[in-house]
Amino acid sequence: MTTVCQRQSPGGPVFALRAAALALLLLTIPSLAAAAESPAAYMQRVANQLIAAQRSGSENDYATVLRSHADVPTIAITALGSYAQSLDKSDRPAYYAGMINFISRYAAKEGPKYPVAKAIMTGQTQETANGIYVDSRITLKSGETYDVRWRIVRRGDAYKVREAEIIGFEMTTFLNTLFQNYISENGGNPRTLVIALNR
Repeated sequence: MTTVCQRQSPGGPVFALRAAALALLLLTIPSLAAAAESPAAYMQRVANQLIAAQRSGSENDYATVLRSHADVPTIAITALGSYAQSLDKSDRPAYYAGMINFISRYAAKEGPKYPVAKAIMTGQTQETANGIYVDSRITLKSGETYDVRWRIVRRGDAYKVREAEIIGFEMTTFLNTLFQNYISENGGNPRTLVIALNR
């Protein structure tokens, strides 16, 4: 006589079907979570992590946020301008890591001068081919406020931050000018920048 336990034993077909269904559900959960999070909610989460990094003053904390949320490859390659075609693909991982380290060091050094009390997302646009814009109001501990417009893009099932615009000034413009000028002043080889960023 076959019992219920025997029909549902680990080696049986019913168990296998349930295990497959559970595995499928677990694989789907992260995608559903990303889809359920609005761009503004995502950006609020990123802003909170950036504020936490500023309060800790840790370069590693800033680097963790950048690795998790910045659209690193696009930002990095765009920053090279016409020099991008001269950078060997084998040098790209070191270049990406160096860029993150550079931004993290800069943020850790400059952050204490402008301590942020809070960041509130105030709106978002519809998604287009250029991404989604999320508007925010930043309040410093001094009471001063300013607006930041973030541009985020989809990368698979996740969002990534592509740009931050403050008072009409795009942050990546600063990076582009700095990196391209360095390469130009050092023989026109982007590898010199990679070496400098990783010192």
